[in-house]
Amino acid sequence: MHRPAAGDIRSAVLDCGLLALASLLSYWLVAVLLARLHSVSRIDDIVGGLWAAISTIFVSKTLFVSKNSHRQRVQAAISRVAATLVSFVLCLIYLIFLPVHLWAFALLIGLSALIPTLAGRPGDAGTAAITTAVLLGLAPLSPHHAWEQPILRLADTVVGAIVGVAGAWLAQRLIGQPDAKVSKPQS
Repeated sequence: MHRPAAGDIRSAVLDCGLLALASLLSYWLVAVLLARLHSVSRIDDIVGGLWAAISTIFVSKTLFVSKNSHRQRVQAAISRVAATLVSFVLCLIYLIFLPVHLWAFALLIGLSALIPTLAGRPGDAGTAAITTAVLLGLAPLSPHHAWEQPILRLADTVVGAIVGVAGAWLAQRLIGQPDAKVSKPQS
């Protein structure tokens, strides 16, 4: 292993510090601020904050450290929201009519992975399946309001994705790295 250069250490500390602050902001926006507008329960507020923070981390995971372009940051956010949207539609339709059962848990996870795959976005299949598993895993905590979970988690995801993109943009500005140029193949 080699010792990192002083500039690399400085960048890593700034990147990780901004990731921590962006995650904190996402959590606070959802668990505290948005909870004042609509709250199913305190537990649900906490889950929403965690969901938003995870979304921020997901969108930011390679964005702070690497020199990705703004376009790549936005694509990562769109990917996260698109995968959540697939899960949102499936889970909302199901939970409006039926309670969670183990067979539905498996069926909806499979469908949520299949839809992005068939839509030409196989990279979103895992995220959609994880989102569905968590949504259906949380639904029994509030069985009378289970149908609200997909709506709330979609909102949390959007908040986290926006904060993630903004945080990565801010990190690039503070570190002074220009957006990376997307190289075009030479003919």
